[in-house]
Amino acid sequence: MDYRQITDSYSVSPQIEPGDVSAIKAAGFKSVICNRPDDEQPGQPSHDAVKAAVEAAGLTFRYIPVISGQMTMDNVEDQAKVLGEIEGPVLAYCRSGTRCTNLYAAIQQMKG
Repeated sequence: MDYRQITDSYSVSPQIEPGDVSAIKAAGFKSVICNRPDDEQPGQPSHDAVKAAVEAAGLTFRYIPVISGQMTMDNVEDQAKVLGEIEGPVLAYCRSGTRCTNLYAAIQQMKG
């Protein structure tokens, strides 16, 4: 599993598969956020499939889809709200990890 640590409590990764969840849990993550809309690319696992595996492993899952290149203030606010509610460390994923990184940066700018 390939991920980039942004802070001690927030990391990002490209698309994950249900089979990656054991490695995610072993890496110490407590929560997973999917920022990738379903059906963005043929063959990608649905967020429901990933959610089922994440929750079966005892981790928390949240779905905040962000359309590539079209991040909105609602997306930023939703991500910030969820980060305030769930236990970290958090792994957020999308196609490449860039949207998740940009969301986190926007949250930090919003905080001031």
